[in-house]
Amino acid sequence: MKNSLWFFISFISCHIFAQTGTITGTVFVDNETVPGAEVYFKGEQLKGTTTDNNGNFKLQRIPYGKQLIFFSFVGTSSQTKKLEVSKSTQSINIYLQTDNSLNEVVISGTLKPVSRIDSPVPVEVYTPSFFKKNPTPSIFEALQNVNGVRPQLNCGLCNTGDIHINGLEGPYTLVLIDGMPIVSGLSTVYGLSGIPNALVERIEIVKGPASSLYGSEAVAGLVNIITKKPSNAPSLSIDAFSTSWGEFNFDVGGKFSVGKATSLLGVNYFKYDQIIDNNNDGYTDLTLQDRISIFNKWSFQRKSGKTFSLAGRYVYEDRWGGQNNWTSEFRGGEEIYGESIYTSRAELFGLYELPTKEDIDFTFSATTHDQNSYYGSELYDAQQDIIFGQFTWNKVFGKHDLLLGTTGRYNYYDDNTTATSNATSNDADEIFIPSVFVQNQWKFAPKHELLTGLRYDYDNRHGSIWTPRIAYKYALTKKDVIRLNAGTGFRVVNLFTEDHAALSGSRDVVILEDLEPEESLNVNVNYLMKRYLKSGTFFNIEASAWYTYFSNRINPDYDTNPNQIRYANSPGHSISQGISLQTDINFNFGLKALLGASLQEVLNVESGQKSKQPLTENFNANWGLSYNIQSAHLLVDFTGNLYAPMKLPTFDDAIDSRPNNSPWWSIMNIQLTYRGLKNVEIYGGIKNLLDWTPAKAKGTDFVISRGNDPFEEDTSIAIPFDTTYVYTSLQGIRSFFGVRYKLF
Repeated sequence: MKNSLWFFISFISCHIFAQTGTITGTVFVDNETVPGAEVYFKGEQLKGTTTDNNGNFKLQRIPYGKQLIFFSFVGTSSQTKKLEVSKSTQSINIYLQTDNSLNEVVISGTLKPVSRIDSPVPVEVYTPSFFKKNPTPSIFEALQNVNGVRPQLNCGLCNTGDIHINGLEGPYTLVLIDGMPIVSGLSTVYGLSGIPNALVERIEIVKGPASSLYGSEAVAGLVNIITKKPSNAPSLSIDAFSTSWGEFNFDVGGKFSVGKATSLLGVNYFKYDQIIDNNNDGYTDLTLQDRISIFNKWSFQRKSGKTFSLAGRYVYEDRWGGQNNWTSEFRGGEEIYGESIYTSRAELFGLYELPTKEDIDFTFSATTHDQNSYYGSELYDAQQDIIFGQFTWNKVFGKHDLLLGTTGRYNYYDDNTTATSNATSNDADEIFIPSVFVQNQWKFAPKHELLTGLRYDYDNRHGSIWTPRIAYKYALTKKDVIRLNAGTGFRVVNLFTEDHAALSGSRDVVILEDLEPEESLNVNVNYLMKRYLKSGTFFNIEASAWYTYFSNRINPDYDTNPNQIRYANSPGHSISQGISLQTDINFNFGLKALLGASLQEVLNVESGQKSKQPLTENFNANWGLSYNIQSAHLLVDFTGNLYAPMKLPTFDDAIDSRPNNSPWWSIMNIQLTYRGLKNVEIYGGIKNLLDWTPAKAKGTDFVISRGNDPFEEDTSIAIPFDTTYVYTSLQGIRSFFGVRYKLF
């Protein structure tokens, strides 16, 4: 009887003293109602619901008082609403903001912060979550799943490479760190290694010439690596993984404060020391590497509220590839062939906002790069120092957003090749290039925007160089944007720092004339749309078409003489043209898909004759499929790419039996990530599921020509020793396992 009475009193008390209410409302995205949005209250028990086909919801039995209600929908930023629940029923409207990277702030297209959707120049944004789908030890490899971007290996032994954008070779791609040209010239083939992935905030990619803002090298486009602000970084982050081939990669980052300054410190270490020769040609399939990189970034709090940041990085790497029985004692000798490269590199860069009412910024950087390499018995010893400084002034006048800038770049380069030496002396190359540029962004109508820009560079070797550009943006709706861009580009050639095929193997390098800067004219059109379906699915579609005309193009000639690589400005011209399509789909049941494809053609035209550019495919596709199994705390990622045949650098058919073109080929990867532990992710999977390597192509008897006589001592063998017959890694199928930890 007592228990019954106590139960009755408790029941009545709960209903009298713990009153509950009902919340109703409607969820909007871009002022349109959306079905399938999640609405929940997290009290002692989780109570939730989803919006109906008209975007309406009803959340019942919420205790009186101040409560937090959570709202989320695919492709948008989640929102938390604090409500005073005091009536039996109340109604609210919730407006979620899209978070599909369209509203991210980007800087690469216009050299100043602007919403991605508002930028007249199309900028693609890739965050760490994208690169986690296929973990890699370097930014170079991480870009392999970006549509229209391909990391291209140029040497089968030293595994040097560069970044192709829309079919154009690596020297036409400018690589920036925090908006500054840190990676260029001598560091082009190694500069993307050793940047700790844990310290990368995002990577911005612009496809198309950007020379009007960034000068030389930004002909095909640019890759801008944005590092994290110390204030936004976790207190500690660790990411370590290894593969069944014996590779080991370790990233650690952490932040700390000293007085009013906040610092971000990161270390990357990569080690691979296993000699694997699966194709049995007597040479290493993968370059052995031992690399350490240390990164430190400081942010200083100033009374003016303006920003002052300073960052530095040091990289040391020892890598070699060659005959399996090579050791360091044979370095530089003619007994056993090996390609051994020692790299020591230091960088310093920063941003200082002047303490004035005007928006004036000063960015600066200084780099020193020392490389000591032996390609067999051939020494390549080079030193490059670059100092860069830039002032920009940004001012808004009514509907005009004006940007003025002036830049100075000093470059010192010295090596032991014909680039800086002759029979009697050695003259280091020193050049200072001053530049000024102006850009105006004009919103002349509610849906229309026009950007115009002009840059002037003076190079005492080549004189005055002018690079104009124009961009037009038309916003059909808030969900549909068309962009039209046109501009010129130029590239000042640093031959030996960019083309290591000139040093690997035994071909002689012949420079037929004084090389003039390459020039280009580009036009591209871009269409971007986003949609929400009543099923709860969200998707983006982005389509682009481009046309680039080159003059003074420098094409390495491998064909005229099989023992030479010949360089000269082409008397004809080159054309790069194509279309690309990419879609990003988020389904409401946990599946996300990123799909892309490009159809392109790169031709060299001389005396009316057209020829395909070597190592350039006419078609490529890539994909990234992710499925989140929430009940098991498991994320499944399936990534991959597909490439059409490409022309390969071979010798005369009479002496070279290797196919002149690659076959269709694909690299696929799968990964499982367990996220059921606090602050910890455990991941693992398989890379190169199809176990594809160039050595497995039909009709390929060998990849490295004349591998049995690399020093060419036997005069009866016609084919030269050559390592440039490579279009993807010789590394086959392998498993990997890793752990990530973050402490906020």
